[in-house]
Amino acid sequence: MARTDVVIAGYAETRVVYQSGRSAYDFAGLALSDLLEKTGIAKDEIDGLSVTLALSEGTNPFFAVYMADALGLTPTWLNAGGIGGCSAAGGVARAMWAIREGACRIAVVLSADAPSTAFRANYGAYRPEFQDPQGVQGPPATFGLLMSRYDHQYGLDPRALGKIAVTQRAHALRNPNALDKFRKPLTMDDYLASRPIADPLRVLDCVMYCDGANAFLVMSAEEARARGIEKVAHPTAYAEVTNHNGADPLADITDSGFYRIAPKVFAKAGLTPAGIDMFQPYDDFTIAVLMQLEAFGFCTTGEGSAFVRDTDLSFTGTLPLNTGGGQISAGQPGLASGGLNLAEAVRQLFGEGGERQVPGVRNALVTGIGVIPYGRNWGCSAAMILEV
Repeated sequence: MARTDVVIAGYAETRVVYQSGRSAYDFAGLALSDLLEKTGIAKDEIDGLSVTLALSEGTNPFFAVYMADALGLTPTWLNAGGIGGCSAAGGVARAMWAIREGACRIAVVLSADAPSTAFRANYGAYRPEFQDPQGVQGPPATFGLLMSRYDHQYGLDPRALGKIAVTQRAHALRNPNALDKFRKPLTMDDYLASRPIADPLRVLDCVMYCDGANAFLVMSAEEARARGIEKVAHPTAYAEVTNHNGADPLADITDSGFYRIAPKVFAKAGLTPAGIDMFQPYDDFTIAVLMQLEAFGFCTTGEGSAFVRDTDLSFTGTLPLNTGGGQISAGQPGLASGGLNLAEAVRQLFGEGGERQVPGVRNALVTGIGVIPYGRNWGCSAAMILEV
């Protein structure tokens, strides 16, 4: 039986902005201030803090400590999330464990980044010739390789990827927090005419770096009831895996860790793919969305293109997809991006989706992706099921 003793009792999210000129600390302060105002929690009541490491702040090993200082918090439990886009959901899961163990009582899971203003990340690893080889210009090139291999193995319909992009853009137009640069409709013709940047990957298959933050309040269900907090989301299942197939020197690049963790989250929540009301997957590239639909059993492997073509993915459809526009059409605030999809899921479950509210929604499947190694699938996979 799924455990529902710890809940997400509040969320906050800044607008996503391009080249804001502000730091991750600035955006963190905005998100925390909004969270406190919305929930009525006093800052000195927060005794747990999980922070996602930020591209804009480089490789500072004490980033979480300095964030606590910048925000004026004195936590008895501190976590630094170093699994990229998995860090928001992973931070919520770790906060839940900490609360159950008595390490803290009220935790904030905070992700803030500003890579379009300052990018100080170093992707170096112990095998630099395979981690970031000469001539590979970032994640689009590695995902271009992934798309090419997937197309070779199973066949890939560009119009299916285009439908993902077009659907999410339509959702972003209803999201006041989305990036201003994306505030215009997108058609299939627009998508197909967009230039290739890492063949076969098009520019409209990609996210755009920007700045922003999000935050989540985590506490026991008992604590929430005692405070009169009525809107809560129950994380009923969580699983993650890092370095899937890591011992295989020539692993299948299309085999992601989601195949390993999908059965776990469904079993923990007592649900099946058919019982999922909406899907909020990590969407740094359109191919990642299509591949996750397969990995989580919405369709069989290799049938993603047909499933996308035949399924209504709009917020009023049979499987609402990234109803806030996702990162592809709301913008990717660096490593805070995993919280963007999670915030949209919580917003919808709270019934606060506004013009894009999913009718009758009772649960959501949220995912995270972290690390993009060259010539392999993504390095971290995480999934969480939330229910009301």
